[in-house]
Amino acid sequence: MINDFKPFKKTPKLLEAETDSTDAFTPTNDETSDKFQTPEEVNAADIVQATTPVTTKIEPKKFDVPANFKKKRFSLTWPPTKKQLIIAAAVLLIIGGGTGYWFNTHKAKVVVITKKAAVIKKIVVPVTVPSTLSGLLVNPSINQGPVTGVMIENSQDARPQSGLSSAGVVFEAIAEGGITRFLALFQDTAPDNVGPIRSARPYYVQWALGFDAGYAHVGGSPEAIADIRDWGVRDLDQFYNGASYHRISSRAAPHNVYTAIATLNDLEASKGYTSSNFTGFVRKAEAPSKVPTASTINFSISGPLYNVSYTYSAATNSYLRSEGGETHIDANTGVQISPKVVIGLVMPYSLEADGQHSVYSTIGSGPAYFFQDGMLTIGQWSKSSGASQFSFTDSAGSVVKLNPGQTWITALANVTDITYAP
Repeated sequence: MINDFKPFKKTPKLLEAETDSTDAFTPTNDETSDKFQTPEEVNAADIVQATTPVTTKIEPKKFDVPANFKKKRFSLTWPPTKKQLIIAAAVLLIIGGGTGYWFNTHKAKVVVITKKAAVIKKIVVPVTVPSTLSGLLVNPSINQGPVTGVMIENSQDARPQSGLSSAGVVFEAIAEGGITRFLALFQDTAPDNVGPIRSARPYYVQWALGFDAGYAHVGGSPEAIADIRDWGVRDLDQFYNGASYHRISSRAAPHNVYTAIATLNDLEASKGYTSSNFTGFVRKAEAPSKVPTASTINFSISGPLYNVSYTYSAATNSYLRSEGGETHIDANTGVQISPKVVIGLVMPYSLEADGQHSVYSTIGSGPAYFFQDGMLTIGQWSKSSGASQFSFTDSAGSVVKLNPGQTWITALANVTDITYAP
């Protein structure tokens, strides 16, 4: 083995281990020794010393902190100390917990877009139709109900009356002694207080028949009672249906009998009078005149206490009613009665054989004066039978159409009983 080893010019010498390595020795030539040492001759201790790892203590490296960083809580070192690791873990735990809490309390809303079938909302618009009685717009069911006629007194002791302003149609005529009386017809209104109610007369019965109406009254003339029976009138006589009427204490008899339309409707229902089959007046849209030709109307019916006057109101396109020189008001409302249409029917007038009770020739035809929209139309009325409806035409024979709202009809003996002015 020695023979194969080639000598160096210089004596081999163990290299000193670097402070940061553990390399094995490397043979070198020794400048001071003439003897060459083989590896086997190298001192064992030197070999051990040369091959023994050298452990070097590494000092922690400090990071430079800016001089202006005054609030120095601790030094950052690398590798970190155990204390620093604990602090860092605590900080990370706090940050992580806070971050988790924030995300849990500020969750982003996930919008899920789904296709839904189109939903079509049906808008239900209340359906109204013209009232067959008044021409005003009402629920269709109103026209399916009965028309109710009520005989209302007009003596001085009966004024002011209750419910007249609510009627769809009102007929006015003389009962006896020049004292007028009203037949008020109701269908699309139902006042709670109507009266005072008085006795029947034949011509009122015929007018009620034209509307297939129930007829509320307190007795009547012998002729009227017989006609009610013979003509098959829907009789609501207080004499036989007392529970449907009442007397008020503020007025003396016979001027104190009252009722409610709802009460009469119940009475009608009990008798099977649940609807009325009739032809209403032909109606039109209101068309107020810019230059009225009939702003004042006067009907000379019988005398100063019962003569009637009307003043046209352009603001409401109606006629403000007065009688006996005083404003005619409704006790229910305290408001002046103001029909939309005023009609004067000229028909033959006379007295019964007793010289007291009135007689009107309601079957046939005659002159008619129609006041509406501040204007006058002169035409004709006709009625073919007791149960038929009035027909209204103008001078050319065309149907006279009436404004919606209350229609007030007065029977007059002569054309001269009607006067008017612009």
